[in-house]
Amino acid sequence: MQMSKEHSHFGPREVRPVVMTAEDVADYAALSKIGINFSRQQLVQMANFTMDDQQGGITSGSITVPVQFLQEWMPGFIRTITAARKADSLMGISTIGSWEDEEIVQGVLEPLGTAVPYGDYTNVPLSSWNTNFIRRSVVRFEKGLKVGALEEARAARIRVSTAAEKRGSAALALEIQRNLIGFNGFNGGSNLTYGFLNDPNLPAYVTVAASGTGSSTLWSSKTLLEIIADIQAAAAKLQTQSQDTINPGDVECTLAVATTVYQYLSTPSDLGYSVKQWVKETYPKWRIESAPQLNAANGGANVFYLYAESVDDGASDDSRVWQQVVPAKFQTLGVEKRAKAYVEDYTNATAGAFLKRPYGVVRYSGV
Repeated sequence: MQMSKEHSHFGPREVRPVVMTAEDVADYAALSKIGINFSRQQLVQMANFTMDDQQGGITSGSITVPVQFLQEWMPGFIRTITAARKADSLMGISTIGSWEDEEIVQGVLEPLGTAVPYGDYTNVPLSSWNTNFIRRSVVRFEKGLKVGALEEARAARIRVSTAAEKRGSAALALEIQRNLIGFNGFNGGSNLTYGFLNDPNLPAYVTVAASGTGSSTLWSSKTLLEIIADIQAAAAKLQTQSQDTINPGDVECTLAVATTVYQYLSTPSDLGYSVKQWVKETYPKWRIESAPQLNAANGGANVFYLYAESVDDGASDDSRVWQQVVPAKFQTLGVEKRAKAYVEDYTNATAGAFLKRPYGVVRYSGV
């Protein structure tokens, strides 16, 4: 048997990287002796072009400078927003009771008896009194967080405390829920939790008058004088239905309007005089508040409320017209430490809105 011809041999101590330059192109054919083979066509091409003249290379094409070296990071983070929470601005917040309570109860006392003409030998007409108790159910909510060790370490790389952000998010979620109940109540079956928009003692809506130039009741189509007339009508109704217990010119009142119509209170006259200025001068004890929940609140129509903030009626309670009862605004339930993470849980409790003096509120629709 004919032995194979050995073209070359390098011992293990002699092996080294092959270094080739343009001057070696003519000897490329000899590379076959060490196992590096080129076709005849390739040898012709390499004879005509040096290695530096070859188009392309052996690595993937890329940009010279990666984009991360061309980025400038602006400071901080933009936060997304949520709708303004206006229940506290409209009704205040009263911390009454405890988180574990089931109901908040308000007593109502009515004096009874009528004076009659005097007579020496007639029976003495006796006076009396009667009580009722208005109940509101307490509802509780919870929101928690869980932070893992790796999550916390990685968030720190972008200068963010994930625990602090989640804690703030939990508090915000509880506040949003409490605000929603402050306006809309909570339907849990047989519970009695109501809001600013649906308290059972609220008077019916009154539709504002149409504009003088058409059939529209919208403030967007009314003049300054027509908008003022709507507010005057509300003030007159408030004084009338309270049997003059409330004089809107003398007591602190709140004019709560839908957010979408609030800016029409700046409608000017020909001399630049606005509705807001008229309210400020005519009713100096009033304040004007807007709330997005009053948008389309009555069957798609925008509304406004006018109500006295308190009534001096000699009662033994706090004399408020509206009261938002919140036994627990924010409360920690507990913290659990685990092997790779920790869990925190928070809660709140609210009984919603409480209209204590229905005669102190008027509601208008169609603005």
